[in-house]
Amino acid sequence: MQMKRINFTAFRIPLTPGWLFGHIETSKTARKNFSTLGKFLTWGSPDRRCFSRKIRPEGMQTMEVLLAGHNVDYDIIREIAAEHPERQDLTPETVAAAYARISRNPRPVNELRTLARGEVEKARASNRNIVFEMGHSSIAEHAVFNLDILKVSRLLVEEIEKFRLASYTEKSQRYVLFKDDFVIPAEVRKAGLEETFTATVRAQNRCYHELYERLRPYVFAQNPELAADPANTLLLEGWAKEDARYIIPLATETQLGMTVNARNLELMIRRLAACPMSEAQEYSRRLYDATQRVAPSLVRYTEPTAYDLETKKGLRAQAARIIAKIQANSPRDTLKTDTGMTDGEAAGQGKTDRFVRLIDATQDADEKVAAALLHSGSHLPLAHCREIAARMDRAGKEALIKTALRRMKAYDAAPREFEQVGLLFELTISATCFAQAKRHRMASITVQDYDPALGVTIPPAVVAIGMEKPFQEICTRTEETWDQIRRAAPEAAAYILTNAHRRRVAMRVSARELYHLARVRADRHAQWDIRETAAEMVAEGRKVMPLTLLLAAGKDGFDDLYARIFAGEG
Repeated sequence: MQMKRINFTAFRIPLTPGWLFGHIETSKTARKNFSTLGKFLTWGSPDRRCFSRKIRPEGMQTMEVLLAGHNVDYDIIREIAAEHPERQDLTPETVAAAYARISRNPRPVNELRTLARGEVEKARASNRNIVFEMGHSSIAEHAVFNLDILKVSRLLVEEIEKFRLASYTEKSQRYVLFKDDFVIPAEVRKAGLEETFTATVRAQNRCYHELYERLRPYVFAQNPELAADPANTLLLEGWAKEDARYIIPLATETQLGMTVNARNLELMIRRLAACPMSEAQEYSRRLYDATQRVAPSLVRYTEPTAYDLETKKGLRAQAARIIAKIQANSPRDTLKTDTGMTDGEAAGQGKTDRFVRLIDATQDADEKVAAALLHSGSHLPLAHCREIAARMDRAGKEALIKTALRRMKAYDAAPREFEQVGLLFELTISATCFAQAKRHRMASITVQDYDPALGVTIPPAVVAIGMEKPFQEICTRTEETWDQIRRAAPEAAAYILTNAHRRRVAMRVSARELYHLARVRADRHAQWDIRETAAEMVAEGRKVMPLTLLLAAGKDGFDDLYARIFAGEG
């Protein structure tokens, strides 16, 4: 290619990383030829008789953050689809397909999205291949669904919210006065116990409304300063509602909003299809029907496996055999455990105190946290840091941990190094308390079934207004109905139990998560049941890792605790 002479009237090369500017005085043909050459130099074509093109030195590319998508109400999407039936790209699959190509395609990701939108069927084929054939399941996490879930029981919500990587917002029994709506399980109908079940629930609901009418004036009278300001009316009414709710059943109808990605959606559909509760199985089917046609390439393996169906059942059977054998060969007084309900045990006679037991904790936790802080603050191997931490005296470890906490505010998370130590608690708590504890999704939580032998949690305010006896009478009637259902349809027995009934919960938390739990649950604004449970957990934790948990407290008590811990220190 013959190039014409190019006269540069200005040409600057900065000495520091920056821009290269060129000004060209030449003919149209020369500019065309220069444009061809510019492709090799990544300069681009000149505009008219001059050009100025940014040349980015290596490592100086300009960052870009492009909004690729966001939540849009599905009713709007349906309106668009109705107006433009030719549109096939109203699906989250195209985003997942585009992101799946990032690792192997050099094109900018926004261009990959454009390609995917233009070839939806190819995008779906790509998803099926990458997610299911190649096993890159994380691609399905880029497709996200918002789901309205209505007319489900409180008991089913517990099963739904076992899936920790979804987001939930549930109708509050604290802020909303519940009506008498409840779910009658298919198992109860099949067992011929619908009339007994319904009569018991109606008795529970009558007690609920009576409790609220008695608790409301009591709460206002106990808080005259708050009651003087009408702005606090909803707050005080909420306190009355949250204590009245202890008597309503787990069959109570509720609703929630859920946000979940396709990967976890598929898991939820499959696992709940294997749940012995018929309501959970129906929910699984409805969840599939609501989402599968929107993203068929990402929601595929939804049938329960033998692992899903049989594992829990097999473990229960084997556990029963092992326990029976050990107990038969051991004196009862050597087994220091609480027993569950037996056929001859009187209903409603269980203990009514909360129970928090620290089962296990990281040994030498403060030392290990000190080592973790040394590790992240140095270039030494962790083993070496642990050796150094083992040689430090208590004052040295305290000073190091205080340095990590000194700038902390009530809204700050504890340092990530605190995740390297943990605690295992067994909690014997009410359904009301568990409903809040389970929201701490960074914790590892396993549960036993609700067990009337563990007693009930009676709100102190219920005792104060003289309603303890009626409350216990309803619990006794509830447990009689529970026993009938347990014998005929054990998978549905828990529906009739109240929010006051209890279960055992194994809850493992890192020290960092315990900080978070304390911040939101040990705070005076938290519901009293979970607040007292959280306070006991922190107190037990401090016995084994006092330095690590120096600033574990509710938001309302943080400033005072901080002042005590750092008193006299500049």
